[in-house]
Amino acid sequence: MNEVAVGKKVFFIYPQSVIQDELISCLLKNEYEVYFLTDHIKATRIFRRFSNSICFINIDKGLKEDEWAEYITTLRSDSEISGLQIGILSYNNDPGLMKKYLMDIGVEAGFVQLKLGIKQSTDIILKVLEVNEAKGRRKFVRVNCENDSRVVLNFSHKDSSYEGQIIDLSSVGVACKFPDTIPIENKTIIHKIQLNLKGSLVQVDGLILSRRYDSDKILVIVFNPRPKELELEKIHKFLHKTLQKQFDIY
Repeated sequence: MNEVAVGKKVFFIYPQSVIQDELISCLLKNEYEVYFLTDHIKATRIFRRFSNSICFINIDKGLKEDEWAEYITTLRSDSEISGLQIGILSYNNDPGLMKKYLMDIGVEAGFVQLKLGIKQSTDIILKVLEVNEAKGRRKFVRVNCENDSRVVLNFSHKDSSYEGQIIDLSSVGVACKFPDTIPIENKTIIHKIQLNLKGSLVQVDGLILSRRYDSDKILVIVFNPRPKELELEKIHKFLHKTLQKQFDIY
């Protein structure tokens, strides 16, 4: 698939706890596809597979600073990952250190001084991602769930109850496969739909938009109205955890 269409993966190597909590939550709300990596050697292998990515490296952890400089220089010279864009995260605000990475090594995604505070750091990273078109043409992060029986949906309509397997999910809607054709017309609003995302329960209202082209047993449902903030947070956390799992095998 065209990389411009699907957007770029955003990696954080050895992210600080504040990054994992507040900043990542903000990036997820803004529909960026975010991953944590806690092994820089494995990270190199991942970058070779997903070379059109953006990576922010916490140089305060994992390696000594001069070792990070050597590691990043090696990444920069690897022809297999020439499309990778690297940014630096650090509480060290030494101008000489910033010059080293920005001018001498030539990282493309900036040097984020975390001492500025989480809001300022988040704003900087969001701007970097926007400038580098990290979303591509994709507006919302979506995950495939069709092989996980613990990700289901159920609702009631006109005295009948329905339960189906969620095929894919995003923060704006869901595709769900049912055992039989559902006798409900398109454009019908369904209230109190319950999503069971591996035990995390989310309640939404939704509009049955259509049947999917390949099966009339698969409904495409758009959340309407937009889920409440708490429900959205549950969905985003599930999306992030599901996507993150693909890198646990490296």
